[in-house]
Amino acid sequence: MMKRAFTLLLLIVVTAAWAKPPKNQYVRLKTSYGQCIIRLYNQTPKHRDNFIKLTKQGFYNGTLFHRVIQNFMIQGGDPDSKSAKPGIELGNGDVGYTVPAEFNDSLFHKRGVLAAARDDNPAKASSGCQFYIVEGRRFTDGKLDTLEQTRLKGRKIPAWQREWYKTVGGVPHLDQNYTAYGEVVTGLDMVDLVAAVKKDERDRPLQDVPMTVELLSKKECAQLDKILKPDNR
Repeated sequence: MMKRAFTLLLLIVVTAAWAKPPKNQYVRLKTSYGQCIIRLYNQTPKHRDNFIKLTKQGFYNGTLFHRVIQNFMIQGGDPDSKSAKPGIELGNGDVGYTVPAEFNDSLFHKRGVLAAARDDNPAKASSGCQFYIVEGRRFTDGKLDTLEQTRLKGRKIPAWQREWYKTVGGVPHLDQNYTAYGEVVTGLDMVDLVAAVKKDERDRPLQDVPMTVELLSKKECAQLDKILKPDNR
């Protein structure tokens, strides 16, 4: 009996050791308006790892979505927003470092994308903590053509990305200017609800919208990988 039990235990240990880890890390972001699950992009490892580090520390818990603009995006992650008094301007808090830009032609500002906020530094380095989630809007071919000639300074939007912007929506003028490093895979209605709240002249919600962010377990991540079968886009 002891030998059989030992053999079974050994089999379990070996199986666990050889089990394939999930390909992607997912996080759960909760607010009073619901929750969403976000997949972090492996193509942006510096941003992915930084977000994972801060989430493990509980950094984002209690921070606010301090800037919301309907049909554009919702922004949060400012450490100064924790317990901030009503009406106080937010958006200048940081963690004392930036993250180098990680632009990738396959990653773009479609609806639901998680991206890094930043100031106007010439290297386009990202804030070490502040982020936004794109709500966006749909564009016509004509409006996309105009964007290419003006705000994109001649840069052409790939045809497959154009289809996303026309059918799903997004914010194309931010591409290659702000690092996109994840996307909402479920719960996008939460973003719509937050984006629609009443706000002041600085786009801060009149009623605070705090968040909590947590990492999903390896088992949960593996299950989502199996269900979603994400590609490199």
